[in-house]
Amino acid sequence: MPEEGLETPELKEQIEQGVERALEEHERETPRWTKYLSLSTAIIAVFAAVASLESGANANDAILEKNEAVLNQSKTSDQWAYYQAKSVKAAIAAGQAELAGEAKPEAVARLRESAERYKKDQEEIERKARELEEKVKESGERAEKFLERHHRFALSVTLFQIAIAMCAIAALTRQKALWLAGLLASGVGIALFMRGFLAAV
Repeated sequence: MPEEGLETPELKEQIEQGVERALEEHERETPRWTKYLSLSTAIIAVFAAVASLESGANANDAILEKNEAVLNQSKTSDQWAYYQAKSVKAAIAAGQAELAGEAKPEAVARLRESAERYKKDQEEIERKARELEEKVKESGERAEKFLERHHRFALSVTLFQIAIAMCAIAALTRQKALWLAGLLASGVGIALFMRGFLAAV
């Protein structure tokens, strides 16, 4: 079978012309805005990933603060129970001193001394209990702030996911309006994302 004589430069030129025709045809079929669609979708996905991480981190911080509040509440309850026990002991000692009267002055002096000591102990116990109550309040407030930030980031993740879905549908159907709606949803998501970072803890 005789081979047709095609020289390499001619073959190369034919291949290049074929590639150029294919690229021109592809560009005519694909709207120019789809390049920006792809880029914007990738950027939205990055925002969604960061917002998701922040949402999870703030939820974890809120849980830790709530646990700290529960622990301090338990310690506070223990301190108040201890305070009540000292109060009961002081009342018993004072009552016994009254009952002993003047018959046993040494016992009366010891009982009154014990009653005073219990009352002094109560002051220190009350101070510790009040400090713990303040810690409970502070931990609860911090937990609420972390939860608020978590909600902002979680909402932004949702909006970013909606935007990505709309962009994907826009790419498949070549409907620019869906892409623009996706950009609008991501814009609201970015606003919530920024508010999440700006919220004080």
